This record gives sequence, C-alpha cells and structure tokens, in this order.
Amino acid sequence: MTRIIYISGPISGLPDGNRPAFAAAAARLSHDGHTVINPHDLFQEDERLLRWEDYMRVDLAALLTCDQVQLLPGWDASRGARLEKYVAEQLGMPVVEDTGAA
Repeated sequence: MTRIIYISGPISGLPDGNRPAFAAAAARLSHDGHTVINPHDLFQEDERLLRWEDYMRVDLAALLTCDQVQLLPGWDASRGARLEKYVAEQLGMPVVEDTGAA
C-alpha cells in the first residue's frame, strides 16, 4: 500500500543537520512507491535561522498530512523527533523505526 510517510529524526547539533540520513531514507521510501515528507525540504535556505519552535510548528503541520512516521536512528535523543512520535501515536498513526536497510 502506498503511504505518505513523514521522516523524523535528529537534526540539531549534527553535521549538516543529518541531511544524508534523511535523504537516504527518503530515497528508499520513494523507491518503494511512497510519497515522502522530509522536514529538510520544508524550509528555504533563508529560513535556517528560525527558532526550534518555529520549525516544529511547520514540521508538525506537515506530519498531520501523513499516514505514517518513519523514525531514523538516534530519534530518541531528539526532542523534536520524540514530540513527532508522540503526536503520531496519539493520532493512531503507524510509527516505524528505520533500520537503514534497502
């Protein structure tokens, strides 16, 4: 079944905001026929100086349009990813931990 999948994982404090891990997960999920929402794609370059709360407002709005949340490794150390997981679970959305497997 094709799903709209939101990728959730650690960003803050990681080199390049953990973009390679998000991109790899997006590529795998897209290859499997899913529509993917990558939070890195929700912002323009000039918006990178927003507060954490501003990012989360946009990210959570995007998450609400999805069918599933895919958690990247290290999600549990991320305040934002923990919040996204909580919201998804409270809404009855499937939450899947990404193993990085192809």
